[in-house]
Amino acid sequence: MGEAKNGRIFSGVQPTGNLHLGNYLGAIKNWIALQDDFECIYCVVDLHAITVPQDPAVLRRSIREVAACLMASGINPEKSILFNQSRVPQHAELAWIFNCVARLGWLNRMTQFKEKAGKNRENATVGLYAYPTLMAADILAYKATHVPVGEDQKQHLELTRDIAAAFNSMFDAEFFPQPEPQIQATAARVMSLRDGSSKMSKSDVSDATRINLTDSADDIAQKIKRAKTDPEVLPSEMDGLEGRPEAANLVGIFAGLSGRSQADVLSEFGGQGFGVFKPALAELAVMQIAPISAEMNKLLEDDAQIDALLEKGAEQAKAIADPILAEVKKLVGFA
Repeated sequence: MGEAKNGRIFSGVQPTGNLHLGNYLGAIKNWIALQDDFECIYCVVDLHAITVPQDPAVLRRSIREVAACLMASGINPEKSILFNQSRVPQHAELAWIFNCVARLGWLNRMTQFKEKAGKNRENATVGLYAYPTLMAADILAYKATHVPVGEDQKQHLELTRDIAAAFNSMFDAEFFPQPEPQIQATAARVMSLRDGSSKMSKSDVSDATRINLTDSADDIAQKIKRAKTDPEVLPSEMDGLEGRPEAANLVGIFAGLSGRSQADVLSEFGGQGFGVFKPALAELAVMQIAPISAEMNKLLEDDAQIDALLEKGAEQAKAIADPILAEVKKLVGFA
């Protein structure tokens, strides 16, 4: 697989249960588009998943579910490299070397650890604390040039750049690149269907708050029909969505699914009520999401096929990471 003219992408997704519409519009749809312009490496990050307790049987199933979901959505193993992280030992090995490059002060600044550890910080695992050095290894094991990141991961990418620069300085070599954030032109931030001020989340107790990528056509249509709205008609201009989080969310979802701008959606539906807009949105969502669900369920009928595809991807990943790690070992003095 030769490197495409625009560089090499690395991105990962945790195997933590059902992916939903927010994951699709916020990340996966962008990943699919990137396949034509970049060499893409996509990873189910199961090593990151065990930074918090996991049921082994559930984790095993979740890895396959997420892989199936990515393929059903349009990640093509013939175009991109798709694998789960634990199959490629270079990630963990490079992460240890980076643990010996990164500084405690850098990791102490990571806001995500503070959020995830909460008041129980003393009982958090070392893995949760050192998560960002493993993320740096994920990216730099392939000398990735670009990383699609959301707001919550920008700080980790900055740390990756710091680790790359520190390694180069420590060993007097221009070895690792400075990976750039790959920002989506129209990054969609999808909110809860029951509360337009909260992000759509798989951890929300109520299933009515999200559209899962495994939902049937009927489920999708019913959830949109019952989505929270307000009594006003839709505005014709973007300014009219100010202070209307539920309306803004549904317009944003329509725009994300259709590939149109929110302004364009409002120019079509402005002045009309949700009695007109919701059925149109439901039809669009069913058209886009129901085929993903059907294909995903089909793939999940054959665990051995998913495992074989992940193993093939892991071999492709190793072919890139192995010579990079071999050179790192030489620079460090191991070989």
